[in-house]
Amino acid sequence: MPARKRRSYTAEYKVEAAHRVIDSGRTIAEVARELGIDPGMLSVWVKDERRRIDAAEVHGDKPLEAAERAELQRLRRQVNELEKDNAFLVKACVPRALEVA
Repeated sequence: MPARKRRSYTAEYKVEAAHRVIDSGRTIAEVARELGIDPGMLSVWVKDERRRIDAAEVHGDKPLEAAERAELQRLRRQVNELEKDNAFLVKACVPRALEVA
């Protein structure tokens, strides 16, 4: 039997999953079942995020609210799409610039 391939998760996904537990008050087991991930792994993510929030508060920083995190994720996706569009347009324009010269 071949070994199972290990799944990897982005930092944004881990933070979002942790905040599903932190912000909603639901149990780690419930959220893990909903996301289809191991509860132990989600527990580590929640502990890490709580430590990060506490450290930010100690330094006088205010952690992002749920709405702010959602907006940040939306803007990051939008920037990513615009960068792809820009790269496509640059490639599309290069041959024509050479024809004109």
